[in-house]
Amino acid sequence: MSTQPLTIAHSPCPNDTFIFHAWSHGLLPQAPKLQVTFADIHLTSKWVSERSFDLLKISSAALPLAIEAGYHLVPAGGAVGHDCGPLLLSVSAKTSAADLAGASLAIPSLHSTAYRLARKWAEHHLPAGFGEVTEVLFSDIMPAVVNGDFDAGLVIHEARFTYARFGLHQIVDLGQWWEEQTGLPIPLGAIVARDDVVAEHGIDALAQWCADSVNYAWKNPDESRDYVAEHADDTDADVQRAHIALYVNHFSAGLGPEGLAAFDALLAD
Repeated sequence: MSTQPLTIAHSPCPNDTFIFHAWSHGLLPQAPKLQVTFADIHLTSKWVSERSFDLLKISSAALPLAIEAGYHLVPAGGAVGHDCGPLLLSVSAKTSAADLAGASLAIPSLHSTAYRLARKWAEHHLPAGFGEVTEVLFSDIMPAVVNGDFDAGLVIHEARFTYARFGLHQIVDLGQWWEEQTGLPIPLGAIVARDDVVAEHGIDALAQWCADSVNYAWKNPDESRDYVAEHADDTDADVQRAHIALYVNHFSAGLGPEGLAAFDALLAD
C-alpha cells in the first residue's frame, strides 16, 4: 500500500471541516494522511472530470458526472439528512411560487442538488419554468438578491440560518417538498473516490476512515472547534454549531439502504 497522502477537495463549511478534522489532522492512526484543498461544490463538482483529486466532496446531483469520470461513491462522509434542504428566497414576503415564472434566479451551481431539486419542483409548480438562471458563489447569492441583481436566490449551507438577517423571505423549502414527495432524506452531497484509489485501498476502507473521522469528531467536539471556525463563512459560533447539528448525522457515518435509496430517487429522470 502506498504511503503517499490521499488528496481531497471539500468545502470549508462547518459540516465538512467537522467531519474531516480528525482524518486531516492525523488523528486516525489506521488511515493514510489526508491532504485537504478547500473549494465549494460549484468547483468540486466540475473537478471530477480532471481526476486531479483522490477524493472529492461533490453535489449529489453531480454523481453521474463523477461515475463517468471514473469515480465511485463512498457511502460515508457526505451530506444526507432531514429538514436540511435548499431554500428559494426573495426580497418580498408576498412572492409566491407562481411569481417565479420567468424570474431571474441565482443558483450555487448548475450541477448542484439544489438546482436539481428546484427543477423537479418546477415541473410540478412552475410549468413555464424560471427565467435566466445564473451560477453565483453560494456566499454571494443573498447579497445579490438583496441588491436586486436577481428576482430570487437558491441558497444552501448556513443560509438556512442567516437569510432573515438579509431581510429575505422563504418562498419554498425544497427539502421539505422533497421529503413530502418521496418520504426519503435529502441527498445533498457525496464523497467520491477515484477508481485507482478504490483499487488500492478498497471502498470499505475509505468509507470506514470517513466514519472513523466523524465518530472521532462526535466524541471530541471541542478539538475541531478552532479549525471549523477558521474556515467557516459565518463567524457566529452558534451558526457553526447549528450547521453541524443539522448536516452531520448518522448518514454521515454510513448511508445505509435509506441513504442509497435517496440517491437513486434524486438521480432518477
